Formats: sequence, C-alpha cells, structure tokens
Amino acid sequence: MSQQPTVAVLGLGAMGHAFAANLLKKGFTVYGWNRTRARGEDLLQSGLRLADTPEQAVESADVVIAMLSDGETTEHTLHQVKEALKQGATVAQMGTIGVEKTDALIAWFAEQRADVVFIDAPVSGTKAPAENAQILVMASGDQTRAQGAETVFAAIGKGTQWLGEAGKSSRMKLVVNSWLIGLMQSLAESTRLAETFGFTPDDLWQVLDGGPLAAPYAKVKLATIASGDFTPQMHLLWALKDAKLALDAKGDAKLPALEHIAELWQQAVDAGYGEQDLASVYQYLKA
Repeated sequence: MSQQPTVAVLGLGAMGHAFAANLLKKGFTVYGWNRTRARGEDLLQSGLRLADTPEQAVESADVVIAMLSDGETTEHTLHQVKEALKQGATVAQMGTIGVEKTDALIAWFAEQRADVVFIDAPVSGTKAPAENAQILVMASGDQTRAQGAETVFAAIGKGTQWLGEAGKSSRMKLVVNSWLIGLMQSLAESTRLAETFGFTPDDLWQVLDGGPLAAPYAKVKLATIASGDFTPQMHLLWALKDAKLALDAKGDAKLPALEHIAELWQQAVDAGYGEQDLASVYQYLKA
C-alpha cells in the first residue's frame, strides 16, 4: 500500500494543471476539479480522477491544493467544501490571494474546521518552472502537522521554505512579486533605452551576463522580448492583480514606484495586453 497521500487539486489552470501532472508522474492518486472541466481532460489518460464538483474532488483527499484565480473564488470554493473535507485533512492554499483573504481563511478554518491543517503556501515560479517541478514553495503554518503537505510539495517543486505562522507566506509572496514587477518594468524601460541607442536585447544581456546584475529572470524576459512571442508564463493581468494586492496590504509603507507601475500596467491591460505575458509591457511602451 502506497504511503503517498491522496491529493485533490482545485483549479487546473496553468499552475494547478502542472501540479496535477507532476503528482501523477510520481504515482500519486490525484483528484482534480476546475470550473471549466476541459482543462483537466488531457490528464485523464495519466490517471487524473476528474470531478464534477469540488466536493467530489476533496472527499477522499488527504491533501487539498487550492490553486484558483483570486481570493473571492478561493474563499467561495473552500467554504463550499467544508463538510466534504476528510477529518484531519490538510488544505494547502497555493494561489496568490493577498493578505486579507488569507487571514480570513485562516480564521474561518480555525472556527469551522479546527481539525483541518491549513497551510498558507504560495509559490515562487511561473508556468514553465511549475511544469518542470522547479518552483519554490513558501509555506507557513503548523509544520509539525504538515507531513502530508511536505510530501506533496517535494513532488511539485525543488524546495520548500517555511516562514512561520500561517499568513507569513502570503505576505512574503507579495514582497517577492513586488520585486519581480519592479524588475520587469525596469527591464522593459532599459530595453527601450538600449534600442534607442542602437542596441538589441541580446546586447544588453551580454553586458549583464557574468556580472552582479545578471538575474536569471532578466535573461528569460529579455529572450521573450527579443523573440516577440509573449505567450504568457504569467499574464500581465495577474501580475497587475498582485501589484494591487501588495498596495492594498502596504499599511504605512511608501511604495511610489509600485503605485506608478500599477497605474501604467492598468493602462496596458486596458489597451489589450492583459492576456499576454507581463513582459508585454515592453510592447505597450513601444506602441
């Protein structure tokens, strides 16, 4: 008998689909649910047990992954499965839903299903790293009760960083994404300036490469810009959502650059770039 936990994945978008696929490759029993059922049908031959409702997906699961589009959807879905969750199940909330919704879910589970282990576990990484099990899981919550979740995290990522009490990870995720958003905007503007001077994105990377400024993420996004293929690894629309979540939670912190970027990226989304990769802000600047 396998000692691997049975897993349910709620949300089979780019990230959830990758999680389910990697778990299936490693022999886990995986149930899946998505509002649009077709998102999971290609995994049926690999063994995915595709459910028609989230309740059906979670009823046999030891570990439930929630990887849904936003806080409202996540809250609604997890409230919906309250009675269907197994006694002592673990719920790993892995989407970027912000501080307010995360804290509300932590309090709600403590009151409504204290037996359930709630792990706040957003990830660092986008579509391609997720498909290759190279994401970093930022986990927070009761690690002493999270053995099942840790087994799952090891199957879908390259490592897990534990950050303390539940809620800490969602806060760190906003910090990380704020850095990423700022880097992307700076890279887009620097590329435009380089082109004004007659340099290509590859020229820019060749100068950066080997020095202290050679962030691997910059290499990837410069290659995206150079190729002109903005197939989304992370949609500009979702990156804007994360910027707004960070601004909503900033308290007294002064974040003028992030505020400016959010305004600019809203303009880019309004101009039709939202469903493209966030590197498409370069295209918006060039238009």
